[in-house]
Amino acid sequence: QVQLVESGGGLVQPGESLTLSCAAPGSTFAVYNIGWYRQKAGEQREMVAQVDASTGTDYADFVKGRFLITYDGTKKTAPLQMTNLKPEDTAVYYCRSQLRPHSIQDQITTYWGQGTQVTVAS
Repeated sequence: QVQLVESGGGLVQPGESLTLSCAAPGSTFAVYNIGWYRQKAGEQREMVAQVDASTGTDYADFVKGRFLITYDGTKKTAPLQMTNLKPEDTAVYYCRSQLRPHSIQDQITTYWGQGTQVTVAS
């Protein structure tokens, strides 16, 4: 079973910054897409930012200019740098990746992290 390991959530004040990190297993054969989604209480999960091997980087309109996602192919990590955080950014943030776990024979499968809480409040 592939586990995406997340870290970096917490409580910050409006205007502050926070960096989330997501790591796929180092033994992963190939990562095709990795990114961050969030889910607010009572709402559906929504895409925040992602890096795709074919299409590049994509951001939700509500984070453009404030969040930055990068991908380190050697470490297989995808940090999300969040700046100028707003109370409406409060949510559980989930890492998601589409990858082949062990070899080219594996199907490309979507995996999710366990989620990390981000709370923005004064």
